[in-house]
Amino acid sequence: MQLKRTWKTYAVWILLSEAVGALSGFLTRNGAEQYSAAITKPPLSPPPMLFPIVWGILFALMGIGAARVYLSHASAARSRALAVFFLQLGFNFFWSIIFFNFQRFGFALLWLLVLWGLILWMIAAFAKVDRPAAWLQVPYLLWVSFAAYLNLGVWLLN
Repeated sequence: MQLKRTWKTYAVWILLSEAVGALSGFLTRNGAEQYSAAITKPPLSPPPMLFPIVWGILFALMGIGAARVYLSHASAARSRALAVFFLQLGFNFFWSIIFFNFQRFGFALLWLLVLWGLILWMIAAFAKVDRPAAWLQVPYLLWVSFAAYLNLGVWLLN
């Protein structure tokens, strides 16, 4: 019985995280196409097909980490960690809209830097509850660091 509950909990958190990413991707698909066709990109820009693959993995890791925290003993630290999780997820969602749909590259960079700080805060909050959940977020922090380089490059080149 416990295994079934645990499996369902992981599924819910992963699906929630993936759904946020999928909705953001859906809402920005036209802007992303325009971006790919018309915007000068900085060196080291990966091919467009890589982004959904990487983001799919990162959203899954976010969901796994959040599930681990959720399954831990109820505490103020757990509640804070999950609140920060939702806050960073919201910032993540809106960055794509700012960047791709509105093409406000400077503002998107500032937004991304706030997101970076929120991810760091989430890692610290997760670490107080479940260390493996925190470590699962390190690739996300690294990717967003790389995204900040790309965002800065796009802003400077366009």
